[in-house]
Amino acid sequence: MAESQYVVFNLDSEEFGIDIMNVKEIIPYQESVNIPNAPEFIEGIINYRGNVIPIINLKKRFKLDDFNVTKDTRIIVINIEEKEIGFIVDEASQTIRLDDNQIDPTPDIISEVDRRFITGVGKIGEDRLLILLDLHKILTDKEKDQIEMMEIE
Repeated sequence: MAESQYVVFNLDSEEFGIDIMNVKEIIPYQESVNIPNAPEFIEGIINYRGNVIPIINLKKRFKLDDFNVTKDTRIIVINIEEKEIGFIVDEASQTIRLDDNQIDPTPDIISEVDRRFITGVGKIGEDRLLILLDLHKILTDKEKDQIEMMEIE
């Protein structure tokens, strides 16, 4: 039976998971520099190990509540098409292993748009659900182009 490992993170009270193989690093939150005319969900840019990387506010992306920085706020850095991008999350608490039989397909209730980046639902124990995301698919091609343009200017 195949087993995958996921990084668990929180946005508000919801728990999400992303495949650990896609995570480059999880770093403490740092203030980003605002970019004029950037898409709304782009928080700004930071200097990460000598590279300037865009920071995406996942709460804004998912149209969730306001964003408050706490001591637990983290930035999950992943590579999207050979470009490092950071995603702000409320907390990145743990890694977890899930067998294939613990993962259900994405429920039909989820819209076509969201279905693009939700890969399934992980079941942990009796009452804990983990929404599994593919952060590579969270950005549309148009949004990836906007980020591309942003960095050139």
